Amino acid sequence: MKLKTAVSLILASGWAMAAGGVLVDRVGATGFVQLEAESFHSLTARQQAVAYWLSQASIAIDPVNYDQNSRFGLEQKWILEEILLHPQGASREALPKISDFAKLFWANRGNHNELTAQKFLPEFTFDEFKAAADGALQAGGFHGDPYAVGDIAGQASLDRRLETLRRSLFDPDFEPLITAKSPQGGRDIVESSANNFYSGVGLADLANFHDAYPLNSRLVKTASGKLVEEVWRAGTADGKVPPGRYARFLSKADEYLAKARPYAEPGQDPALAALIRYYQTGDPAAWLDFDIAWVQNNPTVDFANGFIEVYRDARAAKGTSQSFVTITDRKLNALMGKIAASAQYFEDHAPWLAQYKKQGVKPPLAKAVETIVETGDFHVSTVGDNLPNENEIREKYGSKSFLFTGSARTLAAGTGFGPLEEFAATPEEIALCKKYGEEASDLMTGLHEVIGHGSGKLSPRLGGGAEAYLKEYFSTLEEGRADLMALWNIFDPKLRELGLVSSPDVGKAMYYAAVRTALTQLNRIPHGDTIEEDHQRNRALIVNYLMDKTGAIRRIERDGKTYLLLTDFDKMHQGVGALLAELMRIKAEGDYAAIKALVDRYGVHFDPRLRDQVVARYRKLDLPGYWCGLNAELTARFNAAGEPAGITMSYPRDYVKQQLSYAAMYGVQ
Repeated sequence: MKLKTAVSLILASGWAMAAGGVLVDRVGATGFVQLEAESFHSLTARQQAVAYWLSQASIAIDPVNYDQNSRFGLEQKWILEEILLHPQGASREALPKISDFAKLFWANRGNHNELTAQKFLPEFTFDEFKAAADGALQAGGFHGDPYAVGDIAGQASLDRRLETLRRSLFDPDFEPLITAKSPQGGRDIVESSANNFYSGVGLADLANFHDAYPLNSRLVKTASGKLVEEVWRAGTADGKVPPGRYARFLSKADEYLAKARPYAEPGQDPALAALIRYYQTGDPAAWLDFDIAWVQNNPTVDFANGFIEVYRDARAAKGTSQSFVTITDRKLNALMGKIAASAQYFEDHAPWLAQYKKQGVKPPLAKAVETIVETGDFHVSTVGDNLPNENEIREKYGSKSFLFTGSARTLAAGTGFGPLEEFAATPEEIALCKKYGEEASDLMTGLHEVIGHGSGKLSPRLGGGAEAYLKEYFSTLEEGRADLMALWNIFDPKLRELGLVSSPDVGKAMYYAAVRTALTQLNRIPHGDTIEEDHQRNRALIVNYLMDKTGAIRRIERDGKTYLLLTDFDKMHQGVGALLAELMRIKAEGDYAAIKALVDRYGVHFDPRLRDQVVARYRKLDLPGYWCGLNAELTARFNAAGEPAGITMSYPRDYVKQQLSYAAMYGVQ
């Protein structure tokens, strides 16, 4: 489960501000920042080699997420890339607009914002788009079928393709939300979502359906009304398991994963072997084998690669393709390790009933890391992650928590103190958060991931996990529960004893940031009056609940501006405990009605006039509201045997060039 950062949770330190230069490009509200991983230079040659091949495997699966996000995604991606590679047909006025749109498209893996789920539109016209695509064809573009969407054989073929894509790109009312958890017009949450996990399927069709491949298949209803699972798999060399959807991309990933195996760090090879089998067969048992081997292994060069998170599916079943490759950041690794070693203590002191407290907690494997590459449905705005998500693995083998220090530092440097000074309710809040904000942010992430997601015990009747019971509300609940565990424990003397908290004011800074985020996150929801994204829902749920139940937070107006004023830390702490206990009960018992009532009341709706005010205030700050990371670039020199003889790392600082280089892996050139 990921921790998605919010602008007000990224509070720059003096070090971060001094670093400067991280913002390398900007398109509207999106800032493009360069991710750095200087720890790479301390790796052995063997570790650098495994980092290279794992990074290639990450790039290989990147196209999958475009298709998962929209049935038009890969076609849109291909045409945009061909235009930028062959720009002769684009007018001087249209080309910059097409380039900017392509950057946003790559950043979000499609034309829906990855945080808000809302569709964004190009500033060029369909006629300008068509002229540019026609020119690319005439200049020699559109060779082959790189993304397995069907080739383009001449002008007539291109014309048909463009017409098919017209509404998906230019009509704001056509499939406006990638994930619609508050559907309109009598349609259900599956029918209203633009993602490509289902075809011709409504929620009623799934009432008694059991997914044989719950994470890794697309459900299609045939003309006869039968539901068929299109399994995401490469197939086996002997033909016993046929290829399935995404075979081209998964086969390429397996090729690079196999090349990583000779360089694997101790204990890493079984995980790589299991992941290769999983991509070949699609067998959920192979995915569990991978989980077991992966979660028990703590290499310096670590990775995730698979169909992992279910946020994009309104039904919370299908996993989006994502990957990252990381290097342990030894400077901050001690923080994560100390929290993990005390996991049983925090479980014992949780505010929920004893029947939901886990005994014999296996300390999660926790690590601070710098990221080399992030692809698919993994973005720079994720500053923490706790995996695997499978409850049966977590219960028996534990979990692995990541604090993405490189991402946190980069976003802090790109943000600065502007949002804090604009939206903080008092001078005390500004002063405390400037002094302790970075420390509070690191602890929020560490506590959220390490003792948040791994905590609590389910009722025995929920042996397979709570997801199937809580459905579209599960992810909101789980993110809220993890945030609340951080907020509940930040004032615990244990953290001072461990040397992780320099002052009680760190807890105050964390509370201030959590309250302020419920206001500032509205900047990221430019349309409508409902919140669809789970992390944003969770933050709204917490603050609105506390405002209603405790009186510790008040909404105030000053000089025509709205602020959220935190008036009583003790009352807020009590409210945090009460809500945390209730969310744990709901999860443990699978109480769908209770979580639906809580989220619908406190976590979904907002006043669009307040949103408009927040947007206007951000506009004056002239800061990005969204972020996209440029990956570090690894280049290999090979010997006569085809083995890496030297790996170098560089920072490209050119997002278009990087994305086109990724496309070249599949022949777009």
